[in-house]
Amino acid sequence: MSDEKTLRHDVALANRIIERFGLSNAFGHASARIPGTNTFYISTRRSPGLADENDLLVIDSDGKILSGEGTPNSEFWIHARIYAARPDIGGVVHAHPLACISLTQIGQPHRVVHNQGGAFADGVPEYERIGLIRSRELGDEVALRLGGGVAVMMRGHGISTAFKDVRAATVAACFLEESARLQLGMLAAAGGDAKRLRVFNREEAILVRDQTGPGAAASGRAWEYYSTVAERKPLGG
Repeated sequence: MSDEKTLRHDVALANRIIERFGLSNAFGHASARIPGTNTFYISTRRSPGLADENDLLVIDSDGKILSGEGTPNSEFWIHARIYAARPDIGGVVHAHPLACISLTQIGQPHRVVHNQGGAFADGVPEYERIGLIRSRELGDEVALRLGGGVAVMMRGHGISTAFKDVRAATVAACFLEESARLQLGMLAAAGGDAKRLRVFNREEAILVRDQTGPGAAASGRAWEYYSTVAERKPLGG
């Protein structure tokens, strides 16, 4: 498989992963930068569970559609402006996982409470504006809030993750929702008292990030698992 075909396949598969694992349903999208350019592959405007590697658009960081047929997702600006702001980023995922949304709506920041949460040792900032990101200006706001980090929570809306490639960004999105679900469960068990949570300190979080995070060698195992399940399970199955 050529590099172009591999990248296209990864983008389509990343989209299907976020649907299969409950991070999104009718809405959500994953993209990948075309190496060495300011352009990226992204699916057309449909459920991520229906993404097709042969039906992708190529858009540049200024929002211009360069190739492909169909209408882009209206929030493609999230991807475009993160790529514009972060030349180190090769993959972006935007999804609507319910546990992450719940954390934003009860005013709880993300905390590292297990190994996979270590990916977010530097914290997950919150983008507070409500509504869809349908303009260059709003895309720039999201990119600014993300800063040099790997994820941003969007209040009442969802998350965006950004990593060196689309595989890592997808694994990170799955890890973040897993972490948020665990944190919510712990908060419930603690009667809502966040002070009772036993969280990882920064040194501990960095240790597990380097061992199990999306950028670690072990992340290939996570991608293999998520992608295998996504390929085997039909939409609606």
